[in-house]
Amino acid sequence: MDSLTADGFFALDLPRHAQLINGALVVPEPQSRFHSVSLCVLEQGLRRAVPGRLRVRRQMCVVIGGRDVPEPDLVVVDAPADGDDPCLMSYAARDVLLAVEVVSPDSEDRDQDTKPRKYAAAGIRHYWLVRMDENKRPAVHTYELDPHTGTYVPTGVHHDRLKLAVPFAIDLDLTEYHRL
Repeated sequence: MDSLTADGFFALDLPRHAQLINGALVVPEPQSRFHSVSLCVLEQGLRRAVPGRLRVRRQMCVVIGGRDVPEPDLVVVDAPADGDDPCLMSYAARDVLLAVEVVSPDSEDRDQDTKPRKYAAAGIRHYWLVRMDENKRPAVHTYELDPHTGTYVPTGVHHDRLKLAVPFAIDLDLTEYHRL
């Protein structure tokens, strides 16, 4: 198949959660319980914490240039960009404040390398990568975009509690994972 563009990607009848990375179609494998529960804990925590000018959305595409339409597990976007169109299928990278990826076996390289490089190049200011730690619990690795280098710099690794002041105040008990 020839390289797809973002416009061509949206014109196709694709399976759920398909993505466009470097002009190539990516269809992820079904997700594990770890992925699902970690995503749920983070989504609930983010929804409680975001200020009114922001919205949390799960598994929505982000258009990053003509050949990249990744689907982060979670995004935090500006409320005006979210609009009121129930058929909205994607956000522009400029409207995304935070992208979150929960690592799965089939997405490890994309989530740790390809996607963060593309998110940083597109100017998405914050990136969180969620990995399973040695105790089979979520560990949230947080990153912030360095405006001088255009790359992400690590700001912390959070195991039991995710407590941050930026991009907004959040205090999330990650041990909730075991209660869901």
